[in-house]
Amino acid sequence: MPAPSPKSAPTPTPAAADLARSAPSATARPQAAGPSRFGPVALVVAAGISVQFGAALAVMIMPRAGAAGVVTLRLAAAALVLLVLCRPKVRGYSRADWGTVVAFGVAMAGMNGLFYQSIDRIPLGPAVTLEVLGPLVLSVVVSRRLVNLLWAGLALAGVALLAGHGGGSGFGGLDLLGAAFALGAGVMWAAYIVFSARTGRRFPQADGLAIAMAVAAVLSLPLGVVEAGGDLLVPSTLALGVGVAVLSSVLPYTLELLALRRLPAPTFAVLMSLEPAIAATAGFLVLNQAMSVSDALAIALVIAASMGAVRSQSRTAAA
Repeated sequence: MPAPSPKSAPTPTPAAADLARSAPSATARPQAAGPSRFGPVALVVAAGISVQFGAALAVMIMPRAGAAGVVTLRLAAAALVLLVLCRPKVRGYSRADWGTVVAFGVAMAGMNGLFYQSIDRIPLGPAVTLEVLGPLVLSVVVSRRLVNLLWAGLALAGVALLAGHGGGSGFGGLDLLGAAFALGAGVMWAAYIVFSARTGRRFPQADGLAIAMAVAAVLSLPLGVVEAGGDLLVPSTLALGVGVAVLSSVLPYTLELLALRRLPAPTFAVLMSLEPAIAATAGFLVLNQAMSVSDALAIALVIAASMGAVRSQSRTAAA
């Protein structure tokens, strides 16, 4: 879900949260600093916690339905909820409009599919850390500011630190295919940010998000059926899949929508940069995925790089 909402700013931001967790039409309204700021900040943090603990729950049910099956359950349940709530209109749109929203859905399906394949193989914290490199690189390219090369270098230093640590759950000890899936998810996340912004400008309210979620669900369905088959229809698996959808899509989408109405967009983006740390915490508490000091420092470097790029880009936009 992006920091400036797609309708309020055309430029994507580095730690823009997964828009499956944020409405394309949300409008960020800057407020004066003060105690009232704590409320929306708490909403964004709660949304991040919900997303990452939802991912941890997804890992727990992958032995039942596989990574592709869990993706199918999540996207199908989220699409159903959004379609019922939004009731998007399907008439009156041009071919370019439909091309944009379909591309948004493809990016959404790819991002979720690759990420869930990743966390099926490597710990949650490193997976999110590698994934966030996609939006960070996008921010550096879009910004074209020399200072952002510093943030990119800082992020690469974090990745190098992970790569150089061969023990424990460090990157050096990770499944290479899982790491590649996480990087691929980052690329799709960057594409997702671009197309979510374009969709938000072409479709009212959250209509584009609902339609794109339906497209993503349809695309993921064959893979989920092939991998999980009838296991997708087991009541307990269905219930857990709905839980993943609520935690990873419906609840954070609602919380972030409320937060964006009262929180400046750059502040929102900086808060979203904390996702790797939240993911590592969720992995530790739910999945017993311990993090070493080197792992924690590497994640901190990537978070710092993401925050720095967000702040640098927001200053560029204000200039």
